[in-house]
Amino acid sequence: MNARPLEGHVALVTGSSTGLGKGILFRLAAAGAKVVMNYANNQVRAEAAVEELKAAGGEGLLIRASAVDQDEIEEMVAQASKELGTVDIVVPNATPDQPLKPIEEYDWDFYQTMLDFFVKSPYLLARATLPAMKAQKWGRYVNIGSEVYPASFGNFSAYVAAKGGQIGWTRSMATELAPFGITVNVVNPGWVPTERHDNDPQEAKDDYLAMTPMARWGTPEEIGDAVLYFATPEASFVSGQTLNVNGARTPW
Repeated sequence: MNARPLEGHVALVTGSSTGLGKGILFRLAAAGAKVVMNYANNQVRAEAAVEELKAAGGEGLLIRASAVDQDEIEEMVAQASKELGTVDIVVPNATPDQPLKPIEEYDWDFYQTMLDFFVKSPYLLARATLPAMKAQKWGRYVNIGSEVYPASFGNFSAYVAAKGGQIGWTRSMATELAPFGITVNVVNPGWVPTERHDNDPQEAKDDYLAMTPMARWGTPEEIGDAVLYFATPEASFVSGQTLNVNGARTPW
């Protein structure tokens, strides 16, 4: 594989100033892509992250925008296209909190939030970026799913349902966009502890790790490696696929 296989491309990763998104963004930048670092809330953290990216040799642009707001997404894509070039790699990664609850304790507003982030957001990002991708007959969408869907975890119905919808959307879009040279795939991470998991119970972490065949935690960079594969020219004939990256927890 070319050491910089994404040279000449522009990648947009939502929710990429921290956690998995940051790991993904840095991998794509190291592979030669110009990158759009997106955040919604913590400006100080985001500015520090983009400076870290530049210090590592990456070329990128920091844009604040909600990943579920149509106007803000369209403005973000327009700004990125003007300053960096055509956005042709899109990774919908932004996510809200996902508390585990019995179904009786969820309400529809929470279910709607899950659908907004994992179905609406990829849809809005596609609407904003597809015309340019179709015109150049090349593009990559890599959705960030979760092992919760193939594992069908209980007390997680809203999140699992939305992730299932995301995979269904991916498969349909892969078929629809194949004639244009655009691929659509999913990376399903396992639980990768990042800053957002700092206050999670240690018992829960220990139980999870004990059920992981590889007996170690994954890293944001390893999720980034999986996304990078789907974004490369080598994956040009791979579309509509789901790749579980979780240390063999779901070997099917």
